[in-house]
Amino acid sequence: MADEGDVIVEHESNAGKWILIIVAILVVGGSAYAHYMTHLDIEVLKQNLSASQAQVNELQNRMQTAEAQEETLARQNGMTKKQLAQRTAELQQEQKAAMGRLESEQTQQKAQISAVSGEITGVKTDVGGVRTDVNATKADLDATKAKLQSTIGDLGVQSGLIAHTQGDLEVLKHKGDRNYYEFTLLRGAKPQPVSTVSLQLKKADAKKGKFTVNVTADDKTIEKKDRNVAEPIQFYSGRDHLLFELVIWTVDKNKATGYLSTPKNAPVPVTAGVSGSGN
Repeated sequence: MADEGDVIVEHESNAGKWILIIVAILVVGGSAYAHYMTHLDIEVLKQNLSASQAQVNELQNRMQTAEAQEETLARQNGMTKKQLAQRTAELQQEQKAAMGRLESEQTQQKAQISAVSGEITGVKTDVGGVRTDVNATKADLDATKAKLQSTIGDLGVQSGLIAHTQGDLEVLKHKGDRNYYEFTLLRGAKPQPVSTVSLQLKKADAKKGKFTVNVTADDKTIEKKDRNVAEPIQFYSGRDHLLFELVIWTVDKNKATGYLSTPKNAPVPVTAGVSGSGN
């Protein structure tokens, strides 16, 4: 029994030794691996440090080069570094002032452009208004011309255009085809000279629009009896036997108003103005 116990104790002692050996191997191996990894980290740090140092050296070289160039530029212009800095600041201030003036000028130009645009708009409005007035006047003139009609006179001769109003007569005057003499006749008055003839109102019926007038031409008196307002009254006069036309457009109780139309080549009285000629 004693021998068996000694064998068990010896066996356990051997097992413990092997465990200690394995643990020692693991510790040594771990320490070696850690040392290796630390060595790698240190190498990487050294490389990074070298690269950083190279960058610092390059930056210092650039700064030194820039300073040298700045000093060289200053010497070439006869200026110290302080003077160069002052001059740089002055140039910056001048640039800033110039930009301010430019912005101010641009603002003024924009305001002027806006003002001119407003004036142009106003002119366009005025032109549009004038154009409208011209169109309206043209429309009135066209309407007046449309009212002017050519008809047959009391002698059966084709008459020219007949004016029914003062406005119609102005249109005919501007056409310049004939001479026109305006008149106003009073009933009971003596014969009134009109152009190279004389006219005398004998009767006026405002209600019916009728009248009777005596026409004296070439020492002959012709009675035009019971004629209508705006009816062309025709007669011949002069050595060349020219056709004269008489038109009365208003008749009152004791008054008649109208005009006498004569050819352009008809004799013109010395004392009378020719309406067709602008007098």
